[in-house]
Amino acid sequence: MVQLFDDERLDYLVADESMQIIQSPTAFSFSLDAVLLANFASIPIQKGSILDLCSGNGAIPLLLSRHTKAQIVGVEIQERIVSMAKRSVELNQLTEQISMLHGDIRDLKGAFGHSSFDVVTCNPPYFKTPSSTEHNQLEYLTIARHEVSCTLEDAVKACKLHVRPGGKVAMVHRPGRLVDILTTFRAYNLEPKRFRLVYPKKGREANMLLVEAIRDGKADVHILPPLYIYEEDGTYTEEAKEIIYD
Repeated sequence: MVQLFDDERLDYLVADESMQIIQSPTAFSFSLDAVLLANFASIPIQKGSILDLCSGNGAIPLLLSRHTKAQIVGVEIQERIVSMAKRSVELNQLTEQISMLHGDIRDLKGAFGHSSFDVVTCNPPYFKTPSSTEHNQLEYLTIARHEVSCTLEDAVKACKLHVRPGGKVAMVHRPGRLVDILTTFRAYNLEPKRFRLVYPKKGREANMLLVEAIRDGKADVHILPPLYIYEEDGTYTEEAKEIIYD
C-alpha cells in the first residue's frame, strides 16, 4: 500500500482508472495543461529518451508512459513534490521506465550530459512576479506557478542544453507570453515547428498555448487548428474528451 503524508490523497490519473497519482491541495496537483502537453508532444514509441522539466508530481511522465516504451526522466526542484512523484511511479509499477530526479533545471551537469535526450517536455512557471505581494501564500504553489526559481529563459536554455540536435522540445504556457516564448526559443536555436492555441470555448480568448520546436531546425512553423475545451453547455467538446479521457 502506498504511503501518504499530511494532506496527500490518491487520485485517478486517467478515466479508465488504470493509473493513480499522489496529489496535495497545498503542495501540488496536476491540471489540464499537463494533460494537453502530454498529448501534444511528439514522442518516440518503441525506444528513445524523454526528459520532462518542471515535472511537478510526475503527471506528464506517467501520462507519456501510456504511449511510449522510451526511458523517461522527470526533474523537479521541490523535494516534497519529487517524493510524491516517486511514490506514484512505484505505485504504478513504472520504476523500470520512469526516473524522478530532485534537481534544479539550471544546473543538471551532474545528472546527465548535454544533448542526451530525443524529446524534452516542459510545463514551466507561467507568471512574471517581480513583487512578493503577488505570490501565492503557499510556498509550494508559488514556486510551481511563479518565476522565482526558474524563469522562461532558464527553462528554454535547459531544454536546448539537454535535447539532442534535431530533437524536439514541447512546452505549454500562457498566450500572453507568446512573443517571449518564440523569441527565446530562437535565441537558443530551438526553431518553432508546431503551434496551437487552446480556448475555454468558442468566442472566448485563448488561455493556453502549446508549442513544439526542433533544435537547429529550419524555419517552417505549422499553425494547428484551435482546440476548444468546452461546449456552450459546459460539457467537454469531442476533441477535449478524446484528449482528457486518453
